[in-house]
Amino acid sequence: MPRLKTCLSLFAAVLMLGQVVTAQAEALPDFTTLVEQAAPAVVNISTKQKLPERGIASGQMPDLEGLPPMFREFFERNMPQPPRTPRGDRQREAQSLGSGFIVSADGYVLTNNHVIDGADEILVRLSDRSEYSAKLVGTDPRTDVALLKIEGKDLPIVKLGDSNKLKVGEWVVAIGSPFGLDHSVTKGIVSAKGRALPNDTYVPFIQTDVAINPGNSGGPLFNMNGEVVGINSQIFTRSGGFMGLSFAIPIDVALDVSNQLKKDGKVSRGWLGVVIQEVNKDLAESFGLDKPAGALVAQVMEDGPAAKGGLQVGDVILSMNGQPIIMSADLPHLVGGLKDGAKASLEVIREGKRKTLDVTVGILPEEDQSLSASAKAGVERSSNRLGVAVTDLTAEQKKSLDLQGGVVIKEVLDGPAALIGLQPGDVITHLNNQAIASANDFTQIAKELPKNRSVSMRVLRQGRASFITFKLAE
Repeated sequence: MPRLKTCLSLFAAVLMLGQVVTAQAEALPDFTTLVEQAAPAVVNISTKQKLPERGIASGQMPDLEGLPPMFREFFERNMPQPPRTPRGDRQREAQSLGSGFIVSADGYVLTNNHVIDGADEILVRLSDRSEYSAKLVGTDPRTDVALLKIEGKDLPIVKLGDSNKLKVGEWVVAIGSPFGLDHSVTKGIVSAKGRALPNDTYVPFIQTDVAINPGNSGGPLFNMNGEVVGINSQIFTRSGGFMGLSFAIPIDVALDVSNQLKKDGKVSRGWLGVVIQEVNKDLAESFGLDKPAGALVAQVMEDGPAAKGGLQVGDVILSMNGQPIIMSADLPHLVGGLKDGAKASLEVIREGKRKTLDVTVGILPEEDQSLSASAKAGVERSSNRLGVAVTDLTAEQKKSLDLQGGVVIKEVLDGPAALIGLQPGDVITHLNNQAIASANDFTQIAKELPKNRSVSMRVLRQGRASFITFKLAE
């Protein structure tokens, strides 16, 4: 009898384990229907590019280092030596460079700008192996989005979703052509939303752990409803290959860009005319904030929308039109989504007090504007407890930098200034949240700096302004 009980208990345990395994298997998502329905609208994109004879003969290769450090484009442009044509010119053979997807039955295709950048001829290949020559409708390098057009009727199209409804932890699927292997499927989850990357100011990226490799660029990212929620665009890598971090452009951003490209051939964005920086713990303390949050205004462009709306250097922007600014990177894509002439209500902290400013948004210039800097020798010199010798700005310097006051560093001695990285030629315009009018003014404010508390200083270096913090010991 005891042996029978033992056998029955063992059988029950095995049965329960089988039920658990079955339940877990049933809980795993099934991607087969999604892929069957969505894959026909995913395309392979290849290009042809004419190259100068000397460029090919010398073995010159395209520059793949244009992305920020540790961020690389998804594709590698291998360049085998092509044969000579009868005229002696050479032309790169068509190669599988990336992916894309059809968004309208009459042939509009979305992909990445970097996939087709510099191409003389663009070829689009569908899942049925048919090929089309594509016309470039327009590109937007700032978001890395390109819109193509192929001539066709009743083409398969993807379903478009709402990237704003994505949740962290949600399953997502990528379909593309990694290494030229058409319609490869990979899956993962949403790791984060609204991710800001260096030099990609206007895109709140979707971060996933979907396996992405060279050739996936421009391909769609699907949710479990089979709807496109993003365009696969970048990876984070130290090895050159996939390391578990991939980034997609939200489809709502891409559609706004494509609609403007289709209508106007270019993209217009809202612009405030400020340089901002992150608010860290020390800056938050120096500006009297309860916690690090918002976008600190380090620079205001002359006659820009922000200047006309009353925004000042040292203001910390906490929200825009009721939308909180948690990280400084939240502000640019919110402003960029507004049109020229739109109203923006900004909640700011100024000298410890909350204010609301109404600013009329302008249009982002074609090229980023920056202030030029020059630091020339002055006459009067003032030393102080910070371990830095400064002089007044000349009238010419003030004019070139568009400043009313400030001092330029002539010499950095041993002391706090050296420790925080100040250099000769740096221009200091604010100290401890107070504007600096002259060298004497700077010295007086420096004498009264508090000890063992974060103190902020606004510094211009090569025309770029930023706030830094430091503490003076007892």
